[in-house]
Amino acid sequence: MIVVGGFRYTGGMATDGAIEIQYGVILPGGSADEQLEAAILAEQSGWDGVFVWEAAYGVDAWSLLSAIAVRTERVRLGTLLTPLPWRRPWKVASQVATLDQLSHGRAILTVGLGALGPELPETGEVTETRVRAELLDEGIDLIRTLWQGGTQYEGQHFTYRCERNDLVVVRPVQENIPIWVVGAWPRPKSMRRVLRCDGVVPEYHPAGKVGTPEDIRALRAWLAEHGARPDLDVVAEGETPVDDAKAAAAQVTPWTEAGSTWWLETRWGAPETLADRLDQTRERIAAGPPRGV
Repeated sequence: MIVVGGFRYTGGMATDGAIEIQYGVILPGGSADEQLEAAILAEQSGWDGVFVWEAAYGVDAWSLLSAIAVRTERVRLGTLLTPLPWRRPWKVASQVATLDQLSHGRAILTVGLGALGPELPETGEVTETRVRAELLDEGIDLIRTLWQGGTQYEGQHFTYRCERNDLVVVRPVQENIPIWVVGAWPRPKSMRRVLRCDGVVPEYHPAGKVGTPEDIRALRAWLAEHGARPDLDVVAEGETPVDDAKAAAAQVTPWTEAGSTWWLETRWGAPETLADRLDQTRERIAAGPPRGV
């Protein structure tokens, strides 16, 4: 156990004094069957969460997560991430609530502005940062309204009205499904959005900066000074070695000591082919999370 700011976190939830970090894996892609098999392996190997990315066209994240939900019992399940400004919030709310029911309360929703890059298809979606930020804020509010049983929402970009909600309502199992949001550190406007959510996936600025545990400490301090809930999840991610459990744990420890509550294992790097990346991911999953020895 590691004491951070006088609070104890268990799975990101505060009790009374220290952090017990949770370990998840981000699946790098592949067919639906391949990703399902990797997720089952992750639960069997002791990981705490499985996360998938949501493409414009590709294996549907929510169908995949629902399939994983009925084949697992313990791991938390979510996206990393959902580009909410390019989605209909009521549809996302329905998908996440359905996953929460099928998983008996294991869903997490991670949202962000949506990345822009040459590898993405041109779909005619809005790309202006200011407008995407407005859509993201309203989308979060509308999703929470629906999960809480609300039937009315009026925003600048979204309007939702439903006279009869009893026939179609889908209520989550969790009283509050965690919403994690990408937060651009140290930009105050982005950080203020984090204050309204349940977790942050830090994105470090200026662009291209590689984050450090010291950044996490500074981020944690800013959030605490501005009234963040003490059980707010802070995500760190990276690649740890497969064949050296002690070195893997040592790599994660500074992030935990700085205040991270989740370590997400990635394999976005070196392999040139998806098949190689999947092989490396499966090998890392099978080795188990970097908890140490």
